[in-house]
Amino acid sequence: MAEVFLRRLTRWQAETQRESVADLYAAAHRDPVSGEAPGREDFLRRFAEHDVRRPGFEMVIGSDPALAGCCYGHPLDRADDWCRDLPGAVPDSLREQGAAGGLFLVAELFVLPVHRRTRVATRLQETLLMRSSAARAVAFLASDNAAARAAFRSWGWEPVDRPEQPAEAAGREVWSRALR
Repeated sequence: MAEVFLRRLTRWQAETQRESVADLYAAAHRDPVSGEAPGREDFLRRFAEHDVRRPGFEMVIGSDPALAGCCYGHPLDRADDWCRDLPGAVPDSLREQGAAGGLFLVAELFVLPVHRRTRVATRLQETLLMRSSAARAVAFLASDNAAARAAFRSWGWEPVDRPEQPAEAAGREVWSRALR
């Protein structure tokens, strides 16, 4: 396997690469049994409407030379009610940090299966976060994705305790880690 090189993309470069990144997203999420890759169109919609247009948007890609992985995110601005769509309570301290502009959201992190367990994801998220001036990073993880949860835990992330989280929200967890 060839070495994977990382590269930061500008907002314009990310936008011009969106179809390739969507293909990578679908391939990274393809079910190994059925071969289905759900979510490509949803990914493109989220990417165009909610992510790439955000102030402070950052993207890092890995390639060998074909795309192998991607990580992107953006600062949560002071007016952003980042937790309004989350069922259940978010601790006041984290909500206040978001209101003060001290949070960076890791919106997506995905790597092709062949490149997993080779530190590509580790390098992608470290490179994405190294220039952030935020005090804390947040990410949303599927509670049934044991591999993602283990990876984030190994990078120093912790699940945010949300004691009032209703049963219907059990599939989505908020994780965070200090950046400073």
